Amino acid sequence: GTVGGGVYDLLTRRVSSPLASIKKICVRDLTKPRSFTVDPQACALTDQIDDVLNDDTLNCVIEVMGGTGIAKDVVLRALGKGKHVVTANKALIAEHLPEIQSAILAAPGGPSFAYEAAVCGAIPIINTLQTCYEGDVVTSVMGICNGTTNFMLCKMEGGADYGEVLKEAQDLGFAEADPTADVEGHDVRAKISILAKLAYGVTVPISAIPTKGISSVTSVDFEYAKSMGCTIKLIGTAARTSKHGEHDGPLSVYVAPKMVPVAHVMGGIGGAGNAVAVTSENMGMAAYTGPGAGRYPTANSVVADVMRIARGNQGEAFPKSAELELSTDYESAFYIRISISDGLGIIKSVGACAEKSGVSISQILQNTISDREAVDFCVTTEVALLSQVKMMCEELKGLSFVKKEPSYMPIQEKPE
Repeated sequence: GTVGGGVYDLLTRRVSSPLASIKKICVRDLTKPRSFTVDPQACALTDQIDDVLNDDTLNCVIEVMGGTGIAKDVVLRALGKGKHVVTANKALIAEHLPEIQSAILAAPGGPSFAYEAAVCGAIPIINTLQTCYEGDVVTSVMGICNGTTNFMLCKMEGGADYGEVLKEAQDLGFAEADPTADVEGHDVRAKISILAKLAYGVTVPISAIPTKGISSVTSVDFEYAKSMGCTIKLIGTAARTSKHGEHDGPLSVYVAPKMVPVAHVMGGIGGAGNAVAVTSENMGMAAYTGPGAGRYPTANSVVADVMRIARGNQGEAFPKSAELELSTDYESAFYIRISISDGLGIIKSVGACAEKSGVSISQILQNTISDREAVDFCVTTEVALLSQVKMMCEELKGLSFVKKEPSYMPIQEKPE
């Protein structure tokens, strides 16, 4: 495929090292035309997985097929035979992390398991979290981890509507024919689960991650974002809350479109770019940005893993292990958009719903009204729990003047 071809190209053309060479490539269809040429004297093509797994002369398997079916079998069998594994498969890692860890521990000869390309393509965030925060305490990790949705949101900020932008993303090859994994946040959910494991040592099941995608974001949201000095980004977040002191409470991991101040590092990530911001006690906030997908950016991370293994520099796959309480009820300031038919007493009624839900309103914003039967206005809240905001939206939905279900998103704090 795209990434596999890139890996072959880089390892045969650009890596001038005798430490790593490709001897066999397993493909689904041997007759399919390929964008790279394989030297048959140096490398064999096969469509049989066992030709790779049962070859004792091969000591490393690169898995870039994707999915969690055949790919899982390949990875576990390779480890079971004592072969190093390099993978770009975030869904496999996020969904089957305990099983993979057990396989790594049980593998004969102590092979490496490396996965730099699984999160944010070319950005070396995996190795950074594995090796650069040993004497530090991470308090939060947040990331724009999906280039497709970032591309779409940037286009929507310029005035395009959701359906139009989704079609453009599909035409350009950014989005699949079924875009659910991207636009509903499932891709980011898998990636923030992996980053949370590296930052905190906690295995976070994807079922325990509240996830909201971008399909409910509208041009009206961007109008209000602009008036607030913000933009909108789909963000995966893992953060320790504060219970008695600083960041000593449960771990909250979630995915949601966020109102992000344009002055924040996340606010300036354009197109299909990715970024991860790690906040820690020693360093404050450190940001890592770059391309999150594409043939050579992703292949570069795969090759980096291969060469670290070849040189004996690859460390533990998951160096931290800890037990922390997980909370699915994260807290934040929130933006809530309410679609109404205009009338008297609306603000009073909205305030009553907020009070009943334990939510304190920070401000109320309303654009100039052009149609009194179709008014979108918004409220922003002080810091509240997700459950409180959901309760407020349910209360609002029952009001006679509310035309459709209110939409909400967290607001990112302004950078210090």
